[in-house]
Amino acid sequence: MGRVYLVGSGPGAPDLLTLRAARLIEAADVVLHDALVHPEVLALARGRLVDVGKRFGKVSTEQRFINRALIAAAHTHALVVRLKGGDPMLFGRAQEELDALAAAGIETEVVPGVTAALAAAASLKASLTRRGVARSVAFLTPRVGIGETASRWLPAALGADTVVLYMAAGAAQDIAAQLIAAGRGAQTPAALVESATLADERRFITTLGELAARPLARATGPVVMCVGDAFVDARAMAEGDSGGTHFASTA
Repeated sequence: MGRVYLVGSGPGAPDLLTLRAARLIEAADVVLHDALVHPEVLALARGRLVDVGKRFGKVSTEQRFINRALIAAAHTHALVVRLKGGDPMLFGRAQEELDALAAAGIETEVVPGVTAALAAAASLKASLTRRGVARSVAFLTPRVGIGETASRWLPAALGADTVVLYMAAGAAQDIAAQLIAAGRGAQTPAALVESATLADERRFITTLGELAARPLARATGPVVMCVGDAFVDARAMAEGDSGGTHFASTA
């Protein structure tokens, strides 16, 4: 019986991969990886690569199939890596895979990675816990899977000084409107970062009021939405950051 490692590949840039993660990828007999893992990270693998990625709005691998594939791989290989984007334990369905492997009697280990919220904060040069401004942070997602109950993201968002929403770009306008309606100020800074840490990273810095007033064009890469006064001094630093270029109105 093999051992399965759930490994975080980080937010995108290959050089943000941890040393431990790199060593495991190189040593693995088989690597079952997410869709958004950088090609240079996958190039480290000497064993077989299996794409089990999920992308919103596209044909994706069902979680039940991934669980079965991990169990099957552990029965035929000594070292199996389940390579996930960001950190495995944050919106990565790690618990479902850990539970399935534990039920099959397979040993597991989790190797953390840099999550997108921290990468976005670094890109914006804005501390999520800015002294005197933010003493609490909430990582949320409004998205739910098939058969899951509705996300109770709004109460959590109102209870934290800084909020980072994952998988929220498509609903950014509605999210901003709901936050304002629930009492969050319209002038509260909001920053959306697409493909954080990669060469094609884009940033759009605005306010909840402006975001609620107009829709955004569909992003091509993963986006995190950051909300709170911690981002009041955030400045766009890369070409194409203005609202009139990438995150343009579709009206």
